[in-house]
Amino acid sequence: MVTAKRSRRTSITSSHESSIGRTGRSRSSRLRILGWILLPTAVVLALSWITTRAVLLDRLNDGITQELAGEVSELRLLADEGTDPNTGAAFADPETLLRQYLSRSIPDANETMFAVVDGLVVARTGDTPPVRIDKLPDLLDEVKSLTGVGYGDLSTSAGDVRYVAVPVVVEGSTSEGALVVGIFRDLESTDIEDSLATWLLLSIAALVMATVIGWFVAGRVLSPVRQMAGTARQISAEQLGRRIPLSGRGDELDDLAESFNGMLDRLDRAFAAQRAFVDDAGHELRTPLTIIRGNLELMQSRPEERAEGTAIALEEVDRMARVVHDLQTLTKSTQPGFVQVQDVSCDEVSDDVLRRAHALADRNWVLDARTDGTCRIDRQRVTQALVQLVDNAVRHTQAGDEIGVGSELTSDEVRFWVRDTGPGIQQADRERVFDRFVSSGGEGAGLGLSIVSAIAQAHGGDVHYKDTPNGGATFTIVLPRRTDG
Repeated sequence: MVTAKRSRRTSITSSHESSIGRTGRSRSSRLRILGWILLPTAVVLALSWITTRAVLLDRLNDGITQELAGEVSELRLLADEGTDPNTGAAFADPETLLRQYLSRSIPDANETMFAVVDGLVVARTGDTPPVRIDKLPDLLDEVKSLTGVGYGDLSTSAGDVRYVAVPVVVEGSTSEGALVVGIFRDLESTDIEDSLATWLLLSIAALVMATVIGWFVAGRVLSPVRQMAGTARQISAEQLGRRIPLSGRGDELDDLAESFNGMLDRLDRAFAAQRAFVDDAGHELRTPLTIIRGNLELMQSRPEERAEGTAIALEEVDRMARVVHDLQTLTKSTQPGFVQVQDVSCDEVSDDVLRRAHALADRNWVLDARTDGTCRIDRQRVTQALVQLVDNAVRHTQAGDEIGVGSELTSDEVRFWVRDTGPGIQQADRERVFDRFVSSGGEGAGLGLSIVSAIAQAHGGDVHYKDTPNGGATFTIVLPRRTDG
């Protein structure tokens, strides 16, 4: 007999080797990283297991139904022939037809068949089923009441059974027969359940293994972060020179380390500027404070000298205010936004400085050169630097001496200079003349040329000194033109 076969292929989806990390109450970054990676993966794995099981069981049910339908088709084919192969005569009654069908049928595993005639079981296949469903009164009663092919389900001690009952009637016979075919569905699903259980156990083992591996991998990934934290804890105001080493991989952690090191560089410069300001202020303000204190004590013991002492004290206060202002300018010069560049006409800068210079002192003011063109600079800061150089030249010249101001523009830089005919700078002092509190002539606080240098460097340029050919000093500010903005 040709019997419809059931497909028993079970496709088992391979699981991702990942794991569920214990998050608990721990706020460790290591646990959180592991948890956020493993938890979604485990949820997806569980959902896929549930979905796969449902699909496989649904396919199994479809296969059982198809096999039962195949048995119905085989019986109908035999009935349509209407002839007993053993005798060559027509079937006389349902029992003969059913016995003939059962004799040529070989049940599959977990399948059983029997014949019912007039409410009694008259024949069954030679298999030994887990449960004799042919002895269940409820099933026999249901078969008696059938008027057409009926499918149903039974619950037995061996699990659920899916069955079909096919009424059989032979023309000329008063007997009523039926063929009953049952398949133990739960036993049929054993292979699927075993495969799914094996898959689940392997997945859990893989999850555990992946959790252990992931724990160590997360530790190695976070190792640079822990190193950064350790370095940060060791850094203090006195140890800002420490830096976080880069791994050389060029990944996000290296970017973080570079950003952290850049922040430390800025902090280092800020602390250095702060310390320099405090040191410089203490150094420069000590003398005027001593003078003010001495005059106040003198005024207390000699009231007749109060006017002179008050004038001296006010002068020292003004000098301290200038020193503080200059120190603030130097401190700001290392901060972003100290210069605000814009397109400026170079000849206007030279003209403006020369106009201001005439009001400072009686000198022979000369415009050495005046260039046409545009440069990108901070006009106020550059004017401040040039006026400082002019003031320095005034303090080192006498009435009627010549002081020249000029500018020159090339394709990539702009030059502003101030020259005088004074005594110039001694060879030994030229390397230190732009340092703080180093006076070029023994007058003032020694901050003017430092401010000029700071303004030039804030523009990305520099300031240079050279002797004037006929005697004196020439200071030249060289700045990048940067007309492209």
